[in-house]
Order: sequence, then C-alpha cells, then structure tokens
Amino acid sequence: METRLVVFQNKEIRRTLHNGEWWFSVVDVCGVLTESADAGAYWRKLKQRLNQEGSEVVTFCHGLKLTAPDGKLRATDCANTEGIFRVIQSIPSPKAEPFKRWLAKVGYERVQEIEDPELATQRTRELYKAKGYSDTWIEKRMRGIAIRAELTEEWNNRGVKGEPEYAILTAEISKAAFGMTPGEYKKFKGLERENLRDHMTDLELIFSMLGEAATTEIARKQDVQGFKENKVAANKGGRIAGEARVKLELETGERVLTPENYLTEPESKKRLKNSPRIPFVKGRRKP
Repeated sequence: METRLVVFQNKEIRRTLHNGEWWFSVVDVCGVLTESADAGAYWRKLKQRLNQEGSEVVTFCHGLKLTAPDGKLRATDCANTEGIFRVIQSIPSPKAEPFKRWLAKVGYERVQEIEDPELATQRTRELYKAKGYSDTWIEKRMRGIAIRAELTEEWNNRGVKGEPEYAILTAEISKAAFGMTPGEYKKFKGLERENLRDHMTDLELIFSMLGEAATTEIARKQDVQGFKENKVAANKGGRIAGEARVKLELETGERVLTPENYLTEPESKKRLKNSPRIPFVKGRRKP
C-alpha cells in the first residue's frame, strides 16, 4: 500500500492509495478546515451528528491504515475525493473553496501519474524542493525511495505478507545498521508523526540505502523464501551497513547518527551553515 503526505497551506494531510485512487484522512482534513485543537474530537462529533441526520456522508468513509503520531500504522477514517467533497460541505469554513480547488487538482494529478509515472517522481522532487531541501539531499532521498520500492517488491515476491511484516523486517535492518529501530530512531531525533527519512542527513540516508540494497541482494542470491528467512537476510543486510558505518566513524572520529532534524530549519539552510568555508589569501583561495 502506497502512502504519502500532501500539503495544503503548510498543513500536512495523510493519504493512501486504495483501489487505484487517493484516499485522504478525514481527521487531517477537518484539522485543516477548522484549525481545531483536537481534530479527532471534531470529526467524532461531526460524524455523530451526520449519522443522526441520516446523512450518507459517513458511508463514503472507510477505515484504512495510515501512520499515526506514534509511528505505527492504525486504521483511520479515510475518504476518496468525492467523499471528502461531501465532508467539506458539512463544515463551515472560509478555507472550503480553496481546499476544493486544491483537492480537485490533487485528484487530477493522480490520473496523470497513472498515465505517466515519471510525473509522480517529478512532483515528489518539487515537494521536497518547496520544503527547503537541497538538490544534493533530494537526489539521495529519491534514490532511497527507489531502493526501498525494489526491496518491498522483492519481499512481496518472496512470501512476505505486507504490513506488519514489512515493518518488522525494516526494524531488523535498522537495528543492525544503526543500533535502533525506526521508532527508537525517531525518538532520538525528536520526531513524532514525521517521516524519519525526511529528517536524515546525507550519511544517514546513504547507510539506510546500503542496508536495504544489501538485504535485497542477499535475498536474491540466497533465494530466501518466507518471513523467517527474509528476517535473517534483513539482519545480514543491516549488519553490512552497520559495520561500514562503524568503520567510517572510527576513521573520522564522528558519529554518523545525529539527533539533528529539519523541523524548525530547512535542510538546505543547515547544509550552508555546515559547509566548510575556504579562506581567501591575497585574492586567491588557500589550498
């Protein structure tokens, strides 16, 4: 199942691909339109009222798994574009009209992406650029997305039954590569519902890629089948990345893992601050 965040007026909305179309978190939409301190409570009250009125809006909603604030996949009320339009009509908000236009655009983009998958990649790049990521970081992130997709496809072909088994195998790779599960890693970086890899540095992304690429290669070469064998392969792939990380840390004297995140300052600005400055001497650069 493909899930992704989209942004409306700097507010993130969770969505998931279901039956070939995007389904959006109703709670997130309520939060955007109402700016309620507790969007979940707002939706529960609205849903109760709509049920009492005999409205068919609620029938357009289905419980689909989305990443919750604690990082786990949880069933969440979701609706497709048509269903969200009906929800919007039940919420008095000055943002309703611009949100409708945004939603129509997002839905149309999905049709375009089905016809030309390259557009999805292009839009992902544009989204990262708009969030303040540098081209250098974006290239690594996009490569990591491709490697991750290749790994999950390999797992699927080798008898791994989707979530939660994907999450368990991913944790196995992360623990061997970084000494932390993704959940522990997020706490280390001070993250809650944010995507962990969107807050990784270049080196963290590189070692994440190495662990997953190594796992894919081991699974293929050893022709592993089923969850248990893939878990062993995941551990081996993660260890390869972990050993390489430790060697680099010994050579440089610096840890690869960092509590750094991009919650308050964009990656591109932090990159500029951390870039080594080469002093000029008498009109020329000092070697």
